[in-house]
Amino acid sequence: MPSIYDIKPKFQDLLRPLVKNLAKAGITANQVTFSAILVSFIGGGTIVFFRQNEKILFIIPLVLLVRMALNAIDGMLAREFNMKTSLGAILNELGDVFSDITLYLPFALINSLNGMCVLVIVLLSVISEMAGVVSVQIGAQRKYNGPMGKSDRAFVFGLISLFIGFGLFTPRIYTIMLLLIIALLGLTIFNRISSALKEVNKHAV
Repeated sequence: MPSIYDIKPKFQDLLRPLVKNLAKAGITANQVTFSAILVSFIGGGTIVFFRQNEKILFIIPLVLLVRMALNAIDGMLAREFNMKTSLGAILNELGDVFSDITLYLPFALINSLNGMCVLVIVLLSVISEMAGVVSVQIGAQRKYNGPMGKSDRAFVFGLISLFIGFGLFTPRIYTIMLLLIIALLGLTIFNRISSALKEVNKHAV
């Protein structure tokens, strides 16, 4: 199933010169991972404190872009500059989940959005990431299947933030958008589980 995650290699190519400079400066992959978590926490906190002014959502696409860049950078530092550690692997997975919760859960406080739908999206986002991680436990590779992976969620939340900031659409339209995200997250969970099982069964034959 197509996903924005598929363009990650091109995004990494753009970041590679910066990654080399960070490595030369002694910046570690774990430090970048913590920075991504901090950026998400600040973005979510900003929404909470300024939720009455929906124009504040204009900063979210920038926050999401920075977070995506930092997530790509920490992986590149770990792989390409021999910075892989057991702690880093744990921080990477838990950091993504924590970042999703701290950044997306505050959207439930936005007047234009259905809070319950946002809560369900956050819950399913966590489950989808865990579905990808537990694949390793049964002998498969870590799964990143779409159609609503981490990068895809960042894209749609960034888009919704811009729509709300510009005052476009009605709450009913946003509810339809959120319900569509929920459906795609359900499909993502199914795809990751089925992909892992197929891989394991293929190796067992």
